[in-house]
Parts: sequence; structure tokens; C-alpha cells
Amino acid sequence: MVGVRARPPRAASLRALVLATHAPPAAAVTAVATLLAVAAQVTPGRVVLTGAAVLAGQASIGWSNDWLDADRDRAVARADKPVVQGTVEPSVLRGAALGAAAVAVVLSLALGTVPGLLLLVLVASGWAYNAGLKRSVVSGLPYVTGFGALPAGVVAAAPGTPVAPWWLPAAGAALGAAAHLANVAPDLEEDLATGVRGLPHRLGARVSALLGALLLGTASLVLVLGPDGPPRWWGWAGLALAVPAVAVAALAGTPRFRRLAFPAVMLLTVLDVVLLVLGGAALT
Repeated sequence: MVGVRARPPRAASLRALVLATHAPPAAAVTAVATLLAVAAQVTPGRVVLTGAAVLAGQASIGWSNDWLDADRDRAVARADKPVVQGTVEPSVLRGAALGAAAVAVVLSLALGTVPGLLLLVLVASGWAYNAGLKRSVVSGLPYVTGFGALPAGVVAAAPGTPVAPWWLPAAGAALGAAAHLANVAPDLEEDLATGVRGLPHRLGARVSALLGALLLGTASLVLVLGPDGPPRWWGWAGLALAVPAVAVAALAGTPRFRRLAFPAVMLLTVLDVVLLVLGGAALT
């Protein structure tokens, strides 16, 4: 029938919803939180609760991003976005984002006031970024605060609500800043065309790439040198893994490597936490 827009199949709509969560980084952040909970000796039931809370928060951030950016994404024909493909409507994303945010609040606070509020800093930071901070000179602030608060919240969920060692949130903040610079790199031109001028846009692709690599290397060093005593085996292994990731991040200023920088940062973060767990690092 002419003038009537065909409704996408249900399977396509569900797949679009999953994609709109920004699934790879959402899964990586959830994996990091879950592994940190294991390393912090959080009880099994609370490990699952921590992972579910973080996953709900990440889904809400991803959905809110695609909802709030729907017009911008259409303007620059972002073919990778489900809303541009017509497989999901912005109104659906809005409802999903708000619902997931509510679930994140309930699950996070179920862990206790202190860990819950710290975990919700990440959610609030992501929403603040999507709502407008991405267009400002302090666009990296949500990443720094959110990823700095995440490990502190996870550790606080352990028995006795311990305080995370200083080096853990410090490394998280540095990794968050590096992730911001790497995440923006592939879309610099499209962002500028729609009026987005965050810190990476003001610095330029090359400077942003070098700064991101410096932050990524700093985070790796903090994770290795921060714990008491001489570096453990997992620390040296982490530094070895950091070398290629830092190199890719440094090359993010060139078109060929722009889309590799953010996955490299997220992969290194997950691998670092895996090594923390395997090495038995004391997080409490």
C-alpha cells in the first residue's frame, strides 16, 4: 500500500535493539565489571547482580545515544545505525533506554548504597555525555568519572564494603579517557558536519591519537606499578599486551587505523582485568 511504511520483522527489530546497545563495548564493560567482582572476592550471587546492573546501565547508555542522535545519524547517513536502516524507531529506543536505566538503578542499589551509587555514576556519566557534554570541551569528563567510579563501585560490593586501592580507579579513569579519544576518532568528520565539537574535535585527529596512546600507556603502567611490592607476572604480561594496543591508538589519527583504536583499547582493558584475576591481585 503506497504511503504506508513496512514494519520490519520482529527478528530484525530485536537484532536492531541489540545492535543499538553498542553491543561490543557494552559487553566489554560488563565483562570488566564481572571479572573485577570476582577478583575482589564478591560473593557469587552479587557477582551476577553486579554484572546485570552494569549491563542494564550500558544498554541504557547505548539506546539513549542512538535515540538522541537519530536526527544527526540520518543527516550524515550513518548506515551502521539501526535507526538509519529503519529497523527500529527512535521512540522505541527512548522507551528501552528509560526502562533499562530504571532497571540499572534498582539492580545497582540492591548491592548497597555505596556500591550502587558508584556504579550509577557510570550510567549518569554516559547519559550526560549523550545529552550534550559530547559537544563541549569537557567531552572526556563523563568517561573519566564513569570509568574511574566503576572499579570503585565493584570493589565496594565485596563483603565489608572495602575501598578500592587508589591505582584501580586511577587506571580506570585513564582508560576511560583513552577510550573516549579512540571512540570518537572514526566519526570526526561526521560529527563536525552536524555541529559536534568535543575535545577530540578541537585537538584534531593526530593530537587526539597521540594523547590517547599516552593515556593508554599510562593506565597500563599504573596497573603494573600501583599495587604494593614489585610487579607481578601478570603486570609484565599486561605491559607486553599494551605495546601493540598503544601503537594502534597512536595511529588512530590516520584513516586506516581509526576504526581499530577503540576495539584495541577495550580488548586491552578486558585482557588486563583477566590478568588481574589470574594473578590474584589484591583489590580489597
